[in-house]
Amino acid sequence: MPVNAIRLIRKLRGGAQAHLMECEDGHFYVVKFRNNPQHRRILVNEWISAVFLRYLRIAVPPTSIVNLSSEFLAANTGVYIQLGSSRSEVPPGWHFGSAYPGDPSRVAVYDFIPDLLLDKVVNLSDFLGVLVFDKWAGNADARQSVFYRARLKQWVSGGDEYLTRSGFVANMMDHGYVFDGPHWTFADSPLQGLYFRPIVYRNVRSWDDFQPWLDRVVHFPEEVVDDALKQLPPEWLEGDEGDLEKLLTKLMARRKRVPDLIRESTRGRINPFPNWT
Repeated sequence: MPVNAIRLIRKLRGGAQAHLMECEDGHFYVVKFRNNPQHRRILVNEWISAVFLRYLRIAVPPTSIVNLSSEFLAANTGVYIQLGSSRSEVPPGWHFGSAYPGDPSRVAVYDFIPDLLLDKVVNLSDFLGVLVFDKWAGNADARQSVFYRARLKQWVSGGDEYLTRSGFVANMMDHGYVFDGPHWTFADSPLQGLYFRPIVYRNVRSWDDFQPWLDRVVHFPEEVVDDALKQLPPEWLEGDEGDLEKLLTKLMARRKRVPDLIRESTRGRINPFPNWT
């Protein structure tokens, strides 16, 4: 069920012009609007990515459909889209929300931490898992992540048990440009989907380092795709249902290509895996 926004916190940086809001469930969300400058399809990309990444057991923020009522918008005139010198109102209804990791007045979130701290991120291996996803989904953007201090439940490889670790946690976020953003295609290139900090890849020495995520993608179940589709609000599609079905059919057909797409990364101007022999 959608959660209602009750308070605007601030407008955020970025091409989608997302806003940080408090909602009635007591949580805070980074909200992207249906009429964002990047395209309505960005919301679909975000939602499908979140469902898939949770199945792959890669750390992503919880997501929700955020309802902006007419009353909320009337009371919060700071909610709008700026296009050059013109201002566009945000329509009432359902929009995409990505949970902020706590109260923003108390929880510090970083988009950059020094190498010394980055090397100690408790789920650093998730950068390898999310690269598998990004290559499969044709992420046309560089890998985006944020960091914060927390306790993280990590699944033990090969089983259903997990361990809990404390420290800096990386959350993979901003998936609007999977499927080449609003184009809904796969424009593959060696540099796509790579994180800009090579330290996260320096321990890659074999295909084993991309497990278990590689096997999970190659054998990705149709049921997860169906679940993601059923959760999408009709307002986010508006006649794009057929195009989305074709896109996801192509996505599932390219599962076995993912190893080749990862190998292609070594043929770019910089080899991200210098220790892979």
